[in-house]
Amino acid sequence: MAEHPAYPVGLRLTGRRVVVLGGGQVAQRRLPSLIAAGADINLVSPEATPSVEAMADAGEITWTKRPYEDGDLADAWYALIATSDSKANTDASAEAERHRVWCVRSDDADAATAWTPATGHSEGVTVAVLTTNAKGRDPRHTAAIRDAVVEGLRDGTLVAPHHRTRTPGVALVGGGPGDPDLITVRGRRLLAEADVVIADRLGPRDLLAELPPHVEVIDAAKIPYGRFMAQEAINNALIEHAKQGKSVVRLKGGDPFVFGRGMEEAQALAEAGIACTVVPGISSSISVPGAAGIPVTHRGVAHEFTVVSGHVAPDDERSLVDWPSLAKLRGTLVVLMGVDKIGKIAETLVAHGKPADTPVALVQEGTTAAQRRVDATLATVAETVRAEDVKPPAVIVIGEVVNVGVHSSLKTSE
Repeated sequence: MAEHPAYPVGLRLTGRRVVVLGGGQVAQRRLPSLIAAGADINLVSPEATPSVEAMADAGEITWTKRPYEDGDLADAWYALIATSDSKANTDASAEAERHRVWCVRSDDADAATAWTPATGHSEGVTVAVLTTNAKGRDPRHTAAIRDAVVEGLRDGTLVAPHHRTRTPGVALVGGGPGDPDLITVRGRRLLAEADVVIADRLGPRDLLAELPPHVEVIDAAKIPYGRFMAQEAINNALIEHAKQGKSVVRLKGGDPFVFGRGMEEAQALAEAGIACTVVPGISSSISVPGAAGIPVTHRGVAHEFTVVSGHVAPDDERSLVDWPSLAKLRGTLVVLMGVDKIGKIAETLVAHGKPADTPVALVQEGTTAAQRRVDATLATVAETVRAEDVKPPAVIVIGEVVNVGVHSSLKTSE
């Protein structure tokens, strides 16, 4: 008999009986999707993995603790057969055939009446990929196609321009520490949907080159301020473009709420009645040290890390940082925006009890092709910054964790 391709269909299983035979790894992988589909799931198996058992304990599935018996598939709409007993699998498959129950078999796809596609999801779209026939089934190839399609949907590269999804309003997107690959999936998708992008200097600039020609890219540093302060002018630009019905992305470096003034922008948008979506980003306070081989915490070395802004010197009356208390902490201190103030910061920490030989690392242009790391101590860091001509942006790490990876074979992004 000629081989025919499978007929693709989406099963609506809400409230309908689904039987799963076997509580092993196959069930562990498939059960979450069946639960998400709202199915009434009965697991039949004498044993189950801890994860599957937790699903039963949580009431997400009903677990019948015994081997398969004839009649278990009665009134089922769908069955997943995945036991380690080949005879039980064959018998259950035959029962499914008699009762006209769509049946998937993990041990013998040719004997099944249904196949499980490689599936993925992106913003309300489910991608399901099936091979054309049983003999040509290659799960790795199918999964690779699935991954390529889902990634294309997520980053916007598979959406035709005239079918492009638009999200009116403003998205405050954290672009991460600099490497364009370190923006979140959601952030990249929103960029692909944007009509206007207002970008910071420290955002992932390489991503801007990928935008279609019709997208208006505005350098936040070059917005004319006139009678407004810089931040107020940026707020006004966001509001103005959003009120024109455009999809606006405010692309910021790192995370919008870590010394990024993102909340000020969100508040201004809220006052103007404009919808605002916040997309968290990977903060440079953790990712840049990591990229340079420095863990901000390490077992037996640091039980805490503190992130502070160094843009205001310790002796400045505007400073909100309790530097004397920081000097007494035993953990890691991460200083952002502190290159030009590091001499005074180091002096203050030592004056309040921090050992002068405490290791310091400065990571300039972290996660980018220009990344470099300069090491010093609190006693030498001011002169080292001058001698090595360290420039912003740079993340400064103070503490014993600086030396943890010095002799390690860990591959960093340098």
